[in-house]
Amino acid sequence: MASPVLTDAFIESLESSVVELDRAETLPPACYTDAEIYAFEKEALFNHEWLCVGREDWVKEPGDYFTTQIIGEPIVVARARDGVVRAMSSVCQHRAMLVAEGKGNTRGFVCPYHHWVYGLDGKLVNAPAMDRTCDFDKKKVRLPEFKVETWLGFLFINFDPDAAPLAPRLTRVAEAVAGYDLANAESATIMTGQFAWNWKVMFENNNDGYHASKLHQGPLHDFVPSELAIFPEWSPQDAGFLRFNGTLHPDASFNPTQRAVLPVFPNLTELDRSRMTFANVPPTLSLVLTNDVAIYLILRATGPETMEQDTGILVAPGASEDPAFAHRLEMIMTSAGKIIAQDMHVDSLVQVGLRSRFAPRGRYSWQEGAQGQFNQWLVPRYRAAWNRMKSKAAAE
Repeated sequence: MASPVLTDAFIESLESSVVELDRAETLPPACYTDAEIYAFEKEALFNHEWLCVGREDWVKEPGDYFTTQIIGEPIVVARARDGVVRAMSSVCQHRAMLVAEGKGNTRGFVCPYHHWVYGLDGKLVNAPAMDRTCDFDKKKVRLPEFKVETWLGFLFINFDPDAAPLAPRLTRVAEAVAGYDLANAESATIMTGQFAWNWKVMFENNNDGYHASKLHQGPLHDFVPSELAIFPEWSPQDAGFLRFNGTLHPDASFNPTQRAVLPVFPNLTELDRSRMTFANVPPTLSLVLTNDVAIYLILRATGPETMEQDTGILVAPGASEDPAFAHRLEMIMTSAGKIIAQDMHVDSLVQVGLRSRFAPRGRYSWQEGAQGQFNQWLVPRYRAAWNRMKSKAAAE
C-alpha cells in the first residue's frame, strides 16, 4: 500500500526548504512525526551515511568492546587482538540472540542462549552439537561486519559496504576544529538518555543560534549572544557544516564565572579563543566546542518520535591531573545542565506542536543559517532515495 504522505508532490514540496535562507521555509511537520517517513529515512539516510557510534578511546585495549543501537540495529564495537577496531552486528547467526550487552573486556563473544562462540573479529569459533547438521561449515559463519572509519577520535560506521570515505568530505570541519586536537583530547564523562522526540528536533536545536539569547537568557549564556553567530559557507558535497558564535570576552565557558576554569585547549588560536564553535556531522554527531570543554552529542534515532543520545565531555590532555578538576568540571556541568534542561523542555513541546493540525511550515531568521545547511544536506538525500525507490518499482 502506498504511503499517504510519501508522494511525488511531497518530495517536490521539500524544494522550498533548500532555497536561499531568506526565502526558505521549514520542513513539513510530517518529517518529524510520520512512521512512513522514518522508515523511508532508514534507506535515504541511515543505510548509506556514516554514523557516529562512539569514541576510539572506548576501546583502548585488545578485547575492549561496547554495544549500541541505531534504527533498531544492535551493534558491537571491539578492538581485536591484532589491534584493529571492528564494528559488527551483535545478532547471533543461529537464532538471533544478542551476543553482547553493555561494555567491557573479553576474549570473545559467547551467545548466552546456545553458547555459539565468536572471536573479536566476528568469526564463529565454536558451535556446540552442530556436528549432525547437514552442510554446516562454521568457517562460513560470522557476525556481519560494517565499514569503520575514525575521524578526530570519533568512531563512525557505515552499513553500506560501497560507501565513500568520510574524512575527505569533512576537510572544512576538521580545519575549523583543528586547534582542539580532538583525537587526543581526554574523556571526562559520558551520559546516555532516551528522549520522546524526533532526532531532527534534537539535531536542529543543537544547530540553532537563533534561540540562544532568548531561551537561555541570563548570566550562564549572555556572553554568547545570538547576533554574533556566523555560518561559514559549505558545499553540498561536504558531510558536515559549522556555526561560529562570537563571545563578549576571550576564553568564555559555561559556568558562573563565564570564563575557562579548566585548562584551555593548548593549540587554539586567538580567533578560536574569542568564539565558540559548533560542528555538525548529520545524522548522528554534534559538537559544542568552548575553550576548556568540548561537548559531543551522538544522536541515535529509535523511532519516528523517539531517540537516544550519548553526551560526552572532552578536555585538554592532562586536565584531570589537577586535584580540583572534579570540582571545576562540576561547575561547568551544573551550568550546562541548566541550559540543556531548557533545551529539553523546548524539544519536548516542539514535538507536541509538530503533531498538531496547525503545525506550520515557518520561515527562517538569518540566525538559523545552520538549519538551512541541514536542509540542504537532508533534502537531496530524500530526493535521491525516492528516485531509487521509484526506479526499482518501475523495474518490477
